[in-house]
Amino acid sequence: MPGSMTPERLSAAEGHQPRPLIVTEDEELLDDLLRLCAAAGAEAEVAHGAPTRRGSWEGAPLILVGDDSARRLRGRARRTGVLLIGRDLDDHGIWQRGVEVGADHVLFLPDAETWLVDRIADVAEGAGPQAVTIGVIGGRGGAGASTLACALAVTAARTGRRTMLIDGDPLGGGLDVLLGGERAQGLRWPAFAESRGRVAGSALEEALPELHSLRLLSWDRGDSVIIAPDAMRSVLAAARRRGGVVVVDLPRRVDESVAEALAQVDLGLLVVPAEVRAVAAAHRVASTVGMVLRDLRAVVRGPFSPGLDDEEVARLLRLPLAGELPQEPGLVADLDDGSPPGGSPRGPLARFCTEFWARALPSEGGVVA
Repeated sequence: MPGSMTPERLSAAEGHQPRPLIVTEDEELLDDLLRLCAAAGAEAEVAHGAPTRRGSWEGAPLILVGDDSARRLRGRARRTGVLLIGRDLDDHGIWQRGVEVGADHVLFLPDAETWLVDRIADVAEGAGPQAVTIGVIGGRGGAGASTLACALAVTAARTGRRTMLIDGDPLGGGLDVLLGGERAQGLRWPAFAESRGRVAGSALEEALPELHSLRLLSWDRGDSVIIAPDAMRSVLAAARRRGGVVVVDLPRRVDESVAEALAQVDLGLLVVPAEVRAVAAAHRVASTVGMVLRDLRAVVRGPFSPGLDDEEVARLLRLPLAGELPQEPGLVADLDDGSPPGGSPRGPLARFCTEFWARALPSEGGVVA
């Protein structure tokens, strides 16, 4: 598809890349391993038979040892990140040779190609802790989920944290509009609709518009496109591998693509106006989303109908309470002036988000219990 973003086009790396080391004299195996490195966006160092460059064995982030070279490497300093690569599934002696070279894993090609490409790509990207991923869902239409999703992302980015905001609702108004960036340069969802396999996280980040110090994946103003489950899985996984924070604005329905997104969400926030009809609608959403997402919490938005408060709404939904979402006076006027939700650090919405992140990210780590 013209303009589509395939893994090949997303393989560009930023800065200096750690290089995996290939050790083999088998030319056919070498060709295969170089091909897999290229697919992962990595340039490999090659040693024929045994490493000769000082420090290459000790310093390489990943070592791919052809089975033909295993015996020559006995006695090398033990280290992690060594993979022994063979082809003959019936050769039971390869497991002993794996022990002798201190291999973490013994792999057989072509069966293990997909796993090996992922492992090489992790090295090429310098993969570290995955991003804490928050999904925001409206309990009913107009609940304010998109506003909260934008405010969470803007607030996280303001602290200097790497932040990506993903618009997972093709029928919404577009998060780029809420952020005042509908004309910003960069790719939108239609470019990723046919993505398959692994997407390079660094190139994904570079391809997206940058607004308010965060990266945004939103929709364009063209005809609606269908995002296949594989594409949703690949894009979300790439975003998470970059670390930091990922915020996903999700629709109330759960189709296969939304289920793929929910499967990668650490914590879901269900935004519920404190009205009886809204609570009834939110209950149906919660029951559906809860089949995929285990950690779903209620964010209750006033004003409150008689007999309802935030704790009562959460009790009726049988969800933990994440907090009461305050009203932001002048929010519509601020949006018209180009200020994003949460753009004012002293505003009620920004304070709510700041307190949420303080609980959710106590030490750049896991989600609040």
